[in-house]
Amino acid sequence: MKYQLFAYRTDTATPATGLRVNDQAYDLRGVATSAQVELAVLAIDGLLEDWARANEQLQALAEGIINNPAGFDEHRLDLDALELATPLQRPGTIYAAGANYRDHVAAMGRAFNMKLSLDPRSDGIAPWHFIKAGRGSLAAHKQIVEMPEGTKKLDWEAELAVVIGRRAYRVSKDKALDYVAGYTCANDLSARDSLVRDAVDASSPFRFDWIGHKVFNGACPLGPYLTPAQFVQDPEALAIKLWRNGTIEQDSNTSNHMYGVADQIEYLSQRVELFPGDVILTGTPAGVGMEKGVFLARGDVLKVWIEGLGELETIIA
Repeated sequence: MKYQLFAYRTDTATPATGLRVNDQAYDLRGVATSAQVELAVLAIDGLLEDWARANEQLQALAEGIINNPAGFDEHRLDLDALELATPLQRPGTIYAAGANYRDHVAAMGRAFNMKLSLDPRSDGIAPWHFIKAGRGSLAAHKQIVEMPEGTKKLDWEAELAVVIGRRAYRVSKDKALDYVAGYTCANDLSARDSLVRDAVDASSPFRFDWIGHKVFNGACPLGPYLTPAQFVQDPEALAIKLWRNGTIEQDSNTSNHMYGVADQIEYLSQRVELFPGDVILTGTPAGVGMEKGVFLARGDVLKVWIEGLGELETIIA
């Protein structure tokens, strides 16, 4: 029985955790108490620390709700009335893949007359990642994200986000997905006009500013739900779409990944140990604003939808 986790705001400083079962939402603390299930922690960040045990308990809770929904009615929540928080409050490292969708790379090559590889594996080119800041860059579902100061070319990037659930070091591709706790939607917001430092000589290795480009408050909308990995049959076969003000801009499928989720976990874990709560943004498909010379304006509303995972909304101010 499928379940999803989410976090929501209450009158306390720490967000509460919700459990979504068959499109109905429940307060996790309440249903666990009613079912006499003793969860070690309630926050999603904490659940990830012992994900195998927590996942088993949460699955049992979900099945209990399905078998006796009336017994949990007092803990039901109205999702439309809630202010959601990001699923993770204290994420680990956020690794983000660049140039990882065939359609996006092809579109960028056409738009800027660049010679970009559409088969990096055969060309001996390894996966490529950068790092986004953790807590400071996260934004929740329906959260307002302010335009970074001085930016006139703020862009969108719909992405499948992978949340790690076990310590992973030097894992093989065939075992890599065993280390995934779940998946969620992300939007890798990018300040395109903050990448190049014009005052620095073009020959200098310090000309590019990836922090200015990719790291600012709200630069990584994430959510609304964490969908456990067992409910995603194949992360390389998910439809992914993004709308800007109701107009579809990105419409693709994760089958266009040049390096899949397992490839990326294998590659990253050869260099550094991955920990529960680390996040991998797996790249964006064709249709970003940079390809078309169209960028975000204040008041724009973005919606990222990924098959089976939900829809993430962001408002630009």
